[in-house]
Amino acid sequence: MTTHATHPEVVKRLKRAHGHLKSILAMLEEGRDCLEIAQQLQAVEKAIGSAKRTLVHDHIEHCLESSVREGADNADETIREFKEITKYL
Repeated sequence: MTTHATHPEVVKRLKRAHGHLKSILAMLEEGRDCLEIAQQLQAVEKAIGSAKRTLVHDHIEHCLESSVREGADNADETIREFKEITKYL
């Protein structure tokens, strides 16, 4: 398993989003206003999207770039992986 410098930050963001999502579930169970719930869901969605982008960009910068520079993978494999991971942006 490869760990990068940004992984702790991604974990922190996802844990925060997890806690936020739990509070949204409580809001739903309490019958809170739908507009307020939708706003909170938007915030969670944005946090998860940000974590995903950070992870993908980090992979491109560190894994794929070093793979090309060090010649660890052939060019076709690196291009395939680049195309695959950019689908998640």
